[in-house]
Amino acid sequence: MSGSFTDEQIRRYSRQIILPEVGGKGQKKLLASRVLVLGAGGLGSSAIAYLAAAGVGTLGIIDNDIVEVSNLQRQIIHGGNIGFSKAKSAENFVHSLNSDVDVVTYQERFGADNAGKIVHEYDFVVDGSDNFPTHYLINDACVLEKKPCSHGSILRYEGYATTTIPQKGPCYRCVFKKIPPPGLIPSCQEAGVFGVLPGIIGTIQASEVLKYVLGIGELLAGRLLCFNALDMSFFEAVAEKRKDCAVCGDRPEIAKIEQKNYVENRQEECGL
Repeated sequence: MSGSFTDEQIRRYSRQIILPEVGGKGQKKLLASRVLVLGAGGLGSSAIAYLAAAGVGTLGIIDNDIVEVSNLQRQIIHGGNIGFSKAKSAENFVHSLNSDVDVVTYQERFGADNAGKIVHEYDFVVDGSDNFPTHYLINDACVLEKKPCSHGSILRYEGYATTTIPQKGPCYRCVFKKIPPPGLIPSCQEAGVFGVLPGIIGTIQASEVLKYVLGIGELLAGRLLCFNALDMSFFEAVAEKRKDCAVCGDRPEIAKIEQKNYVENRQEECGL
């Protein structure tokens, strides 16, 4: 973004602009940034809301699902849109909140055929997906396209977040070596989820995006931040780069996105 702010923008972003670490220069960085949010569900809803409010200039939103009444307990941006495309519902929410933000919607499945092409167009990726194969696909696309990514995950009362910056630390495969076998870890649909939990984790993910764009603070690179809502505790686990990582190790096996790499493994255990 070039030029000066409008009076409306000065009023809207005043509480950010007065922060010494942000200022007008930082706000212009936000307005020029491009962020992709994969999944407009629980995690994505909170991330989308705060990124749009902060003035991220372009939000890409990919989700091929529709809004169901069971989503509304935690997916806060979709009220009144039952039966609508989640991506279009999210777009409508963003436009009603902040007209500065351009929204690019992808009402399609994020898969091996389009992952690299879509990720390439953005500065930062937010992983709000809800299944393990997609977590790994997002990671690999980000590593190969050299894009930073904030990964989040939730189940019942617990969630975690970590940020990966290609060539500067461990990737998602370094932390979780292999896709877990089907049935080993239940889905939220099977096990349930505390409604506010995705709001907490999704907001942490949005914070990681803003800090990265602004170049401030310390990111969760090399750290896995875990949260338990029942006893309101946070703890960290240190994550290290694996020399044998399949995508970012010394001798990577994955040099391009292929569907065979995103099939749940029924034979091997999940490596932590």
